[in-house]
Amino acid sequence: MKKLSVKARIAIWLTLLTGALAGLLLAFMLSISSVVAAQTAISQLSQTVRSNLAQTAMSNGRLELGDDFNFYQNGVSTLIYSREKALLAGRLPASFTMEESFQNGLTRMVSAGNERYLVLDLWLSMGWENGVWLRGIMEAPENRQLTHNLLRVTLIIMPVFMALAALGSYWIARRAFRPLDSITATAASINEAQDLSRRIGLPPGQDEFSQLAAAFDQLFQRLEKSFEAEKQFTADASHELRTPVSIITGACEYAERYDETLEERRETIAMIHRQADKMSQLISQLLSMTRLEQGTELTKLEPVDLSRLLHSLCEELAYNPQRLILEIQEKITAFADPALLSRLVRNLAENAFKYGKPDGCVWISARRKEDEIVLEVRDNGIGIPSEQQDKIWQRFYRADPARSEGGTGLGLSIVQQIAQIHGGYMTLESIPQVGSAFTLHLPATEASTAMDA
Repeated sequence: MKKLSVKARIAIWLTLLTGALAGLLLAFMLSISSVVAAQTAISQLSQTVRSNLAQTAMSNGRLELGDDFNFYQNGVSTLIYSREKALLAGRLPASFTMEESFQNGLTRMVSAGNERYLVLDLWLSMGWENGVWLRGIMEAPENRQLTHNLLRVTLIIMPVFMALAALGSYWIARRAFRPLDSITATAASINEAQDLSRRIGLPPGQDEFSQLAAAFDQLFQRLEKSFEAEKQFTADASHELRTPVSIITGACEYAERYDETLEERRETIAMIHRQADKMSQLISQLLSMTRLEQGTELTKLEPVDLSRLLHSLCEELAYNPQRLILEIQEKITAFADPALLSRLVRNLAENAFKYGKPDGCVWISARRKEDEIVLEVRDNGIGIPSEQQDKIWQRFYRADPARSEGGTGLGLSIVQQIAQIHGGYMTLESIPQVGSAFTLHLPATEASTAMDA
């Protein structure tokens, strides 16, 4: 047997719940109807008898009744009795054959055979010891007939009502699950077309389906980003590793084919070693960039004494102090990841020495400027032509390939990524044959401002 869908099951449960509520409502109506019928009958009996009481009087020892006096009205029979309980006027109902004592102002239920009656007695005083009794008799409302009528109407209406409830419940379930259908259809189309750029795109809202759709969209975005990073890594690695692999293969084939001297063999081994180191460096940097793009490389932003960090880093670089000139303002605190920030400065410094003059200088400066922290690495080298300045941040781009031996072309791309992770950005000012200045702009947070103060 085919398993019912969630929508069908919800529709069935809603229909059953509606039927149960209708049954409870019917039971309540039956119970309340008997009470309402009894109260209505009592009220009607009291009004009729009291109205006749106002039309009753005694004159010269004779009973006088007004024009509006009715012995039978609205199902109420009114009878007049003497003080001695002798019937003076009116007619008893045929089935009311019992003797019932008089009780002034008390409405009560009495039974006569299979019939039940409501009885109300009122005493009308006419002098010190004289007067008459007015008795109102009314058949008690028959609940069995009312119950029968209600049940008959229910048997006629209930099937129609349940059918409408089932259709309405299924319509409500379909409408409520429409966003889920959209989520399912989008996920299926993404799976079939393998297009992770598609999104569910439900309007933002606070309901569960909107939150689920937003979570799926975020998941698709992360998956797309991961696959794009994987494709980029594969393409970059296959492209950039082709050259060193070819060189290593050629060197090995040459060494196998020809009888090399000891010196030639050393040169071949040294060449293979250099290319292997380059491949290792390239793979390491590609993996680092991929982790940064995907956010899988752990970053811990914290208040960092930038001045002390730069001084320590420059000591580790071990460049000639006469060529590496520091212009660092004291007590600058930045909200940053120390390891990533060190990598950024190291990449910029190595590039500056690589592309600078053989005996040129490199300046590293840091200072606070209004609402930002400015870190600059400047050289007096060959500079970068203006038409190439926008391209240097691209992967594997080299402004001067002739002087890029040993480089991977990824250093500035990593610098750009690190700047963005810190909420900052990079700028470049360069004049050919004069020099270049790479500047990192970091936002000065309230925490860093307070610490600097």
